[in-house]
Amino acid sequence: MGFSKIWQALTILPCGAPEPIVSSVFISELLKTLGFDITETIPGFPTGGGCNAVDYAVRKNSDDIFIKTKLNPYLLVEVKSREINLHPKSAQYNSTVNQLKRYLLAPNCKSAQWGIISNGDYIQLFRKHGKVIHPASPCLEITPDNIDKIVLAIKQKIDEPQKALTVAVYNNKGGVGKTTTTVNLAAILTMLGKRTLIVDFDPNQKDLTNSLGVKSKEDSLYSWLVNKSSPTSDGLINVCQFSPNPKRLWQFDIIASDEKLQNLQEEDLRKSINYDRLRQVLEPFKFKYDYILIDSPPNWRFFSQSAVNAADVVLIPTKHNSIFSLENAATVIEHFIPEIQNQRMDGGPIALPIFYNGETITDPGKRIAEQAIEEIIERAKKKKVNPIDLTSYFYPKFTPATKNLHIFDIPSYAHIAGAAFSRVPAVYKNKIACEYYLALSKEYFLQSEV
Repeated sequence: MGFSKIWQALTILPCGAPEPIVSSVFISELLKTLGFDITETIPGFPTGGGCNAVDYAVRKNSDDIFIKTKLNPYLLVEVKSREINLHPKSAQYNSTVNQLKRYLLAPNCKSAQWGIISNGDYIQLFRKHGKVIHPASPCLEITPDNIDKIVLAIKQKIDEPQKALTVAVYNNKGGVGKTTTTVNLAAILTMLGKRTLIVDFDPNQKDLTNSLGVKSKEDSLYSWLVNKSSPTSDGLINVCQFSPNPKRLWQFDIIASDEKLQNLQEEDLRKSINYDRLRQVLEPFKFKYDYILIDSPPNWRFFSQSAVNAADVVLIPTKHNSIFSLENAATVIEHFIPEIQNQRMDGGPIALPIFYNGETITDPGKRIAEQAIEEIIERAKKKKVNPIDLTSYFYPKFTPATKNLHIFDIPSYAHIAGAAFSRVPAVYKNKIACEYYLALSKEYFLQSEV
């Protein structure tokens, strides 16, 4: 496997080595150990779209076609000198991660599924799924004692990638349209040819299951959560089919609510089920679906903790006219997600930027919301313990130069929610609803034009 050579490369890498030395001594051996030879590696790959060249782009192929075409890279590597601090709490780390993200989203890199940053002291793997880039590992300090183990884990992930992006739709505040978002996002992704599974993990409400006219099961998901064996789809998956006209048939799958879970108290749930178990149960499905969406209850208890823990990313609906939904969104980002990250120790999940869901926004209302958000951001920055800059989570397009305060919004909630009476997602019945959720999917998930 060549792991002895990557160990040797790390041991001879000079302290304070500049970027060219890190590249020639360590990164070149790293790529070989990951299974890429010189005919599959392009240094200084032009990413396009006004971005600079990434240090390395690689792709498995035959007959050196990647070298000839310089098209469709699979993995990008951004290298830094050992003098650049890539500790995950450093400003240089954040700058490097943002640089890698720009490269991964650049026009010449749409095919890329993975990205690595390293300076010979730290290394981190990132996964790209459409427009979403999220950690596939924590940012790890590497030493001769752990380098083999770390590189083997990276190799296993890039050699056998999971297909699905798992999304928990969550806010600690109720009434922000989590279920409506889950259903209609699943519906629009299905219209776009994405195989989608949704999970009703709010058994006390059962809104997701009921909104689709599916019967909750007496004991389905509960058994899989309690058992240690991996599930199959038998008895677990319901197929939801919709035919708005004779020439169209769309379907997505659902794991319906479970009545046995509904009847268990919090203490009993924690005694019988580890909240990491939902993530384990969903593992085999991540190779079958493009998206797995989890509808979560509005509290920080067993079900919501399990949902967030099972996710790669968390999508957070809010309302511009509810200070409580904005404050609770901040709580999710500041406290709940880091809590799960500290327990998982694999870099995930991460929060996607908030969006406004279900109200028409007037200019005066928008200004009031902006003032409230400014106060939330300032409080988070001034915390004595673990201060955080929430700007990018509320204003993803903000820069010091542009001061862009854009927040994506889905207005006209009433006719979207009203579709639940017919047990059909609004996007299949209403052109405007379809346009809203198509825009949502483009804003957060889909890189290519659809």
